[in-house]
Order: sequence, then structure tokens, then C-alpha cells
Amino acid sequence: MDILNEIWHRALTTQPAPSGRVVALTAVVAVLLVGAPGAWSVTRHVVTIAHEAAHGLAAFVSGRKLHGIRLHSDTSGLTVSAGKTTGLGMIVTAAAGYVGPGLLGLGAAAMLTHHRAVGLLWALLILLALLLIQVRNWFGLWSILVSAAVVLGVSWWLAPQMQSAFAYVLTWFLLLAAPRPVLELQAHRRGSGTRSSDADQLARLTFLPAIVWVGFFLVVTVGALVVGGRWMVAAAT
Repeated sequence: MDILNEIWHRALTTQPAPSGRVVALTAVVAVLLVGAPGAWSVTRHVVTIAHEAAHGLAAFVSGRKLHGIRLHSDTSGLTVSAGKTTGLGMIVTAAAGYVGPGLLGLGAAAMLTHHRAVGLLWALLILLALLLIQVRNWFGLWSILVSAAVVLGVSWWLAPQMQSAFAYVLTWFLLLAAPRPVLELQAHRRGSGTRSSDADQLARLTFLPAIVWVGFFLVVTVGALVVGGRWMVAAAT
């Protein structure tokens, strides 16, 4: 009970707003995590986790039966749900993946503007725990457990300033990384000619061209970056 009280206390405690310099430095670190040679092949797994979690959440909210989530070592993933193969629920489920990381980053930025860095970390731990229940392969299990261990370690053992810096890096990363898979999606569609992506599935469900859905993904993710970035910069002291 004492541990639960301590967790609750930490989650609800506000942290001082970081300086503008710290916010800028965390943004630079996030840019490197997204764009530095060799980094993206590792950090993209975080985006995949958010992508598949968004599919899963959308399936659950729209009334579909979630059968499981798989995360693969090549940074791809698969969310399996059962229900009607057409209709709004299927459209929402298919559309959620590529916008998920950006919207998660936007929600994280909203929490940071209220100085809830540790609360954000504990919220992410809860989301990872819920996701863990749905994972159906060993690499996915490993990915979630490693991610949860990192977040738990930061939220429990590091000093408040370091916790805040980590939360800012993670939030910047989600916001900055979210548009990149969308651009990769279109490049892959154009180069390979395959038509099995979320955008192509949505095209078959709605009769809107796949490129319209790619544009939708890009508008949402870039919009989340612009809005979330402004919030975090404005919140700095």
C-alpha cells in the first residue's frame, strides 16, 4: 500500500517547467533519434508500438474484437481484430495507425504544458501494461518489456529534472517521428507498386484514393508536431 501511495503521489506531483534551453536541447536529441544514421532502425520500434497500439485502441473503441498484436524485428507490426469487414469501425481502426504516434505525442505535450512529466511517464506505463496483454509474439513481448523497464527506471530512480528532460525527449521524438513513416509509406507504394497498406485498405473501404489517405495521415502528424511543439516551447520558463 505504501508503494501504491508513493506512485500516486509521484504521478500527481507537478514538476518545475524546464528552461527554454532544456526544451531546445531535448528537441535536438529527438531530431538525432529520428534522423541520425543508424538511429532510426532502432528508434522506429517505438513508433511501431504507438502505431499498433492506436490500431488496437481504435478497434476496441469501435466495438471490434481485438485478437492480438504482433511487433516484428524489422519494425513492422500487425494488429488483428474481428468484426464487420466494412463500415465505420473498420475505417476508424485502419485510419488510426499512422496518426497514432503523432496524437500520442500531442497528448503528451498537453500533459507537459501542465508540468506533469512524471504523470506522463506513469500514464505511458499503464498503456504499455495494457498493450502487453495483447501482444502475441516473443519479439513484441520483449519490446514492450524493455520499453516499460526504461520508463519505470526513469520515473522511479532519476531526479525530477532528468525525468522532465526524458519526458520532453520522448514527446519531441513522437511528434517529430510521426510524419516519417507516412513519407516512407508513400515512397514504398510508389516504388514497389504494392497495394496492401493501411491507405490502400482505406481506399477500398471508402472509395477515396489511397493518396488522399496518405495526405490525411501527413496533415494530422505534421499538425500534431506544429501544435505540440508550440505548446512545449510556450510552457518553458
